[in-house]
Amino acid sequence: MQSKKKDSQDKSVIIKAKDAVIKSLDQNENGTVDIEDVIALAIKFPGVHITRSNFLYKELFKNHPQEIVEKAIATTPAQAGIPADEIDKIADEVIAFERNCVSGISASLGVPGGWAMAATIPADIIQYYGYTLRATQKLLYLYGFPEIDSDEDGLRLDSQTINQIILCIGVMYGVAGANNAIKSMAKALAVGVEKKLLNTALTKGTFYPLVKSIAKWFGVKMTKAVFAGFFKKAIPIVGGIIGGGITFFSFKPCCYRLKNVLQDTMLSNPAHEASPEEDEYVTQITEGTVIDVEYNEISHDKKSNEE
Repeated sequence: MQSKKKDSQDKSVIIKAKDAVIKSLDQNENGTVDIEDVIALAIKFPGVHITRSNFLYKELFKNHPQEIVEKAIATTPAQAGIPADEIDKIADEVIAFERNCVSGISASLGVPGGWAMAATIPADIIQYYGYTLRATQKLLYLYGFPEIDSDEDGLRLDSQTINQIILCIGVMYGVAGANNAIKSMAKALAVGVEKKLLNTALTKGTFYPLVKSIAKWFGVKMTKAVFAGFFKKAIPIVGGIIGGGITFFSFKPCCYRLKNVLQDTMLSNPAHEASPEEDEYVTQITEGTVIDVEYNEISHDKKSNEE
């Protein structure tokens, strides 16, 4: 009898801790923890926002004259004539560096239960995805994408920028269709599609259904995985379930999925041949096609998305 009472008390404490975590992470106040919340919090973490010009200058000036570096910043590294193998090498170094940072998020393999758990988990989640955002920005810049839009301090992102990042995260997690979306966005940028049209495609047009599908899938996955750990009373932070089951060990393959897609787009590869899907996407963007959005289950590349 005493044992049942104690279990009930423990469960009550754990539920309160879970509710506290949701409240601390729920930036858009919709009662759930979703990808928009995580991005909004992570970008505020010190050092997460990467300034494109500073990053490219730091990486390229060691091996190239000033005028080449300036051209890479003004256009793209590919247009400036930076060899693809050099860009790939820098990308590998970026992934290795950010992955090493991830390994230092928590020195322990678990955290205490109850309220101490509630205080620890949000910080670890935000730090983990902060490093994910750092890697994402750096890879985008190396392979020709422009600076992500943010406020003056780099602490707040607009909706189209968040949706662009969501597509990148979709690529990282092996979401079907995300690869073509990123390649199509690169083509749209390369051929000079108006920014207004591209923003519309991200927020309510061509890309929006996929963005919302990725966001909903991610939210369900993250919530289930993170909060399942509360009922084990100890959560393996580095080796286990940070941010919906994405572990230290999956950080590298996730980044490499994004790198592999960015390597061959119209922004990074002058010889790139657009697929019919890319051409269709760009046509829809330029026509300002707006799609009525209804959530449908999205498929994933199971082989590439193993955890």
